[in-house]
Amino acid sequence: MTTTAPVDRPRTAGRLRHAVTAVWGTVSGVAPHVLHHVGPLAGAAVLAGTAGRILFFIIGLAVATPMLIRLYVRYRTWAAPAIAVAVFALTYTVSSLYLGPLLTGETPGPTDPASVTTTVDAHGH
Repeated sequence: MTTTAPVDRPRTAGRLRHAVTAVWGTVSGVAPHVLHHVGPLAGAAVLAGTAGRILFFIIGLAVATPMLIRLYVRYRTWAAPAIAVAVFALTYTVSSLYLGPLLTGETPGPTDPASVTTTVDAHGH
């Protein structure tokens, strides 16, 4: 003889929490792409250089804060959020300093010795 247990239906608070989480995930997923298009409007000096990389890193940490809090609550230690932030920092650094320039074809900046060119005129000066 088999018995069936009644299935609990999700409560309104649970549905609301899942809806808010879905909206947050959507916004945090779309935000980097949308902010990418802000560059020409806000100015390349702000978003393309080091300041822009720092700004997007801070935005990434802000967007990840709810996840970091959940990690802390779940494991009851700051080790899990600290590891997550370290992985994020490493991934972001590799992405912005190595993969981004590789994919966009950026050349080394003027402070890089490989990019400095010397010109010699006909007289050797």
